[in-house]
Amino acid sequence: MNIYKILSGVAALCLLAALFFALSGNLPAAGPFFIGFFLALAVSFRGYDKLKGFTYTTVIFAAVTTALYYPQYFLTVGEFKLSTLITPLIQIIMFGMGTSMSFGDFVGVVKMPKGVLIGVFSHFIIMPSIGFTLANLSGFPPEIAAGIILIGCSPNGMASNVISYLAKANLALSITITAISTMLAPLVTPILMSFLAGAFVKIDTLHMMWDIVKMVIIPIGAGLVFNKLFSGKVKWLDAAMPLISMGGIAFIIVIITAAGRDSLLTIGPTLLLLVLIHNLSGYTLGYWSGRLFKMSERDCRTIAIEVGMQNGGLASGIAKEMGKMATVGLAPAIFGPLMNITGSILASWWQSKPTGDEETYVETGRAH
Repeated sequence: MNIYKILSGVAALCLLAALFFALSGNLPAAGPFFIGFFLALAVSFRGYDKLKGFTYTTVIFAAVTTALYYPQYFLTVGEFKLSTLITPLIQIIMFGMGTSMSFGDFVGVVKMPKGVLIGVFSHFIIMPSIGFTLANLSGFPPEIAAGIILIGCSPNGMASNVISYLAKANLALSITITAISTMLAPLVTPILMSFLAGAFVKIDTLHMMWDIVKMVIIPIGAGLVFNKLFSGKVKWLDAAMPLISMGGIAFIIVIITAAGRDSLLTIGPTLLLLVLIHNLSGYTLGYWSGRLFKMSERDCRTIAIEVGMQNGGLASGIAKEMGKMATVGLAPAIFGPLMNITGSILASWWQSKPTGDEETYVETGRAH
């Protein structure tokens, strides 16, 4: 029996113990077992090809559970507030995004103008509209409701490119839509927030624009220049940046979870449901917006993923800069891990479905 099967068994035992204590009314005692369950499960997933992609998200669940049970360890270290690290971490993550891009990614606008326009417009129309509707229906305190709108008004995340690749979608189109929506974020996100979330929370549009420039445009610009000058010359950095990015996002989610613990314990399940509806509606409406404009199956999949997946890290950073990390930051903190799960499931399902290119190849005798 290999180590991964043993860890699967350990995970099952931890879950049984956690449920026993939870159902007995002894929730504090259940904490370490819930944490152990997620950690053992995460490592056991490494032994199965179809489950490997869920390892990171399961580690996030372990981290979030730890933050809910022991929030005091994730708020301050001595006199130093850990929330101070959120903006620098996002800047590092965005720099990493820049190093993985090139100026050629923006040429896609010329090569695929229809797909890029439909993708970007669908993203910034569908997700903010759904967010606004859900926020109004939620009955949540204004600042928490504003967080649902904020995640809807955010640009795409880099995770959408990975999911597009796995789903046999149009990766070049995915990368271009992500690049363009990210560059438009300093202008579009604050204007949408002012218009849609202004009734929930005070929005300083110009201040938010500068915050996004500082967190996104400057680091990505530096990353693009770095990539242009040193592409392939700094191998250790190419290998390290994805790990640093994943670690950074996990740390940000933990800090926000710890800060917003009391609110999460009150409205957590309802917020989780609304965030799930937001995410799944994005996939569905994004796909059909592509269909509406007679896009190919591959391009429809791409637009679905680009619409449904958001940059939760950036949204968390904006919430922190607004000084409302423990309220406005909650929906973005939940959206990030959740979209990775739904995106991975969607990619697995689409992976086994033909895109239509195969039939075209048979009919015409040439690949497209």
